[in-house]
Amino acid sequence: MRLVLASTSRYRRDLLERLELPFSVADPGIEEAPRPGEAPAEMASRLAEAKALAVAHRFRDSLIIGGDQVAVKDGEVLGKPGTHDNAVRQLRSLSAGEALFHTAVCVHNSASDMTRVRVVPCRVTFRRLDDGMIERYLAREQAYDCAGSAKAEGLGIALIAKMESEDPTALIGLPLIALVDLLREQGLNVI
Repeated sequence: MRLVLASTSRYRRDLLERLELPFSVADPGIEEAPRPGEAPAEMASRLAEAKALAVAHRFRDSLIIGGDQVAVKDGEVLGKPGTHDNAVRQLRSLSAGEALFHTAVCVHNSASDMTRVRVVPCRVTFRRLDDGMIERYLAREQAYDCAGSAKAEGLGIALIAKMESEDPTALIGLPLIALVDLLREQGLNVI
């Protein structure tokens, strides 16, 4: 079966390449807005599934992977900052605090119409960050396209004091341990 990543995220693409399986990439083109009263883990799960299903009609007999991540601190969802000023605000709010990242992965089998989703949480404790550290970081790594404004796979790791998760790749955006399990359920063994 063909493997398809329903995402335009270069981070998810880079992570999926670690499994050394050939795959195609498709843009799901869905709106990533929260629904009123929706819990962060539910939002991540819903969006991961929606992304996979959005491209399913284009790929018959395929395993389609969707992913999404929702970060939350003190009940507030932290989206992708998009701008320098928003990233500064996010990092100031995260200084010496914790955020919980809910990373969902979905595998949809377009041949059998079977869909499975898993959400992997990652609790991140940030170091105390002063404005100088924040500005130096953002000058070197413009983390405007990731929730929380800190790229754990890059220099952003220096902003983090501790991470707690069953899957270290969850924080980057695609929990590979869960994905390997979901692929195995569909008859695709990575090794």
